[in-house]
Amino acid sequence: MTVTTGALSVGDTSPGFVARRMPRWIEIAIIVVAVGLALLVPVAAGGFRWGWALVVGALSYLVLVFGTSRVLEDRRQSTDRVMRVALSMAFAAVMLPLVSVAWTVIREGASRLDGTFLTGTMRLTPEDLLAQREGVAAGGALHAMTGTLIITGLAAAIAIPLGLLTAVYLVEYGRGRLARAITTMVDVMTGIPSIVAGLFAYALFVIVFGPGSRTGIAGGVALSVLMTPVVVRSAEEMLRLVPNELREASYALGVPKWKTILKVVLPTSVAGILTGITLAIARVIGETAPLLIAAGLAQETNLNPFDGRMTSLPVFTYYQYVQPGIPTEAGVARAWAAALMLVIIVAALFIIARVLATVLKPKGLR
Repeated sequence: MTVTTGALSVGDTSPGFVARRMPRWIEIAIIVVAVGLALLVPVAAGGFRWGWALVVGALSYLVLVFGTSRVLEDRRQSTDRVMRVALSMAFAAVMLPLVSVAWTVIREGASRLDGTFLTGTMRLTPEDLLAQREGVAAGGALHAMTGTLIITGLAAAIAIPLGLLTAVYLVEYGRGRLARAITTMVDVMTGIPSIVAGLFAYALFVIVFGPGSRTGIAGGVALSVLMTPVVVRSAEEMLRLVPNELREASYALGVPKWKTILKVVLPTSVAGILTGITLAIARVIGETAPLLIAAGLAQETNLNPFDGRMTSLPVFTYYQYVQPGIPTEAGVARAWAAALMLVIIVAALFIIARVLATVLKPKGLR
């Protein structure tokens, strides 16, 4: 059968329309040549380095695939193959440092993530210091883990309601100058350096409680300044994705607007909102600079965020690395273990957010 359209005649069995494909053995040969160049070129340039080998190998493979494909295949097949290779390399380039960092943190921190680390604090006795010099594990980060959860919880308690209400107002009610002013302010807050947020919280509490005031609630306020615009932006985008037909159907049934927002709009977008909130928490839970200023450093557990200094895991990690004590290896090991614990907490938050998003999503959207 032949289909004729104007001057174009297309036959479904014509050999001219059978796409030419690069033989498999040529693909294997290109890989072998690229690997050989990756091993030989860095050595010839002055010494083998893994970084240079990866760069040379990737570029060699991309150039060889491009040249060979243009010769053996048509332009469509060649463009498709080159773009797939380029995108795969871009994905690998993004994932490689992420995997490297994760593996390094796990490798260095897992050995010190023991019972002593999870249940102890840095209020060390002379016996602990003596045992530490002899190579026995001493000191822990219980106070830092507790401080992280309290400070981040306070920041979330401030930022999540404020961010969600702001997003609802901008999407459902906001019109005119006030809405534009709020949008501009959110954009400005998104780019605020974290150290400025810490200085703002410190200055605020110094005015109220006097000089030298460093508390957990001040750290929570500092983190909430950084967290609020992220919540607003993510929730706003999720609310805008809810089809207007759902709102109009609710209005047609006589449901008030406020009830439509609570019963239709928010449940429909709850999965994306929870993901945005989790990203906002992950954004602030690793902040060090604002907490150094606003919350300070403590050597033991403080459960009262309104009285006394409170340590977080990022601050604990920083001080254990720059002031490790004697022996140095003990402090550095605690720093790696604290970094690993922070990664575990963030991963747990993402898992909890995904579970809640699945449970709370309306049945018809699961």
